[in-house]
Amino acid sequence: MKIDRLDAHDRLNEFKKQSLDISECCQDLVNKRPFGDTPFYIFAHARTEDDGVSKRIIWQPRLTRPKPQTNSMLFKGYPGSDLIKMCWMIPAREMWDQYKKGNLTEHSFVCWSIDKFENERALLEQPEDDDLNDDAIDKIYESIGRQAKFEKAGYTLI
Repeated sequence: MKIDRLDAHDRLNEFKKQSLDISECCQDLVNKRPFGDTPFYIFAHARTEDDGVSKRIIWQPRLTRPKPQTNSMLFKGYPGSDLIKMCWMIPAREMWDQYKKGNLTEHSFVCWSIDKFENERALLEQPEDDDLNDDAIDKIYESIGRQAKFEKAGYTLI
C-alpha cells in the first residue's frame, strides 16, 4: 500500500486537533461554574441526530458520577483552576482496535479506559473522595431550581 505523506500528515493534525477541542470544551464548562465553586463531572456522550446518521456530542455538567458507557468520556473539573481530571474515554466498540499500541491513533488512556470498562467496571463507577454527599447535592439542585423559577418570572436573585 502506498501512503501519501501529505494526506497522512493532514489526518494526524486533524486527530491532534480533536484533543484540543475536548480540552477547550471542558475548560469552557469549568469557567462557566455551573455549580459555583463546587468540583463537578463533565459527561460527554455522542447521540444520533433525528436524521439517523449524524452524531453530536452532548457536554453535560453533573454533580454525580454517571455509569460508564461506550461512546462516552468523563472528566472532572475544578472551578477557579485549569485542572481537569480525565476519568475515562471509552469510544464506540467498533473503534476500539484503532487505539491499540502501534497504531497511528494509539492512545494509552483510551486503552486503559477500555480495559477497565471490560474488566473492572466498578472501578470506573466509584465516586471520588471530594464528591459531595446526596444532601449537599440536593441543596445545590434546589438552589438552581429556585433561581431558575425566579428568573423565569422576571426577577433576579441577589
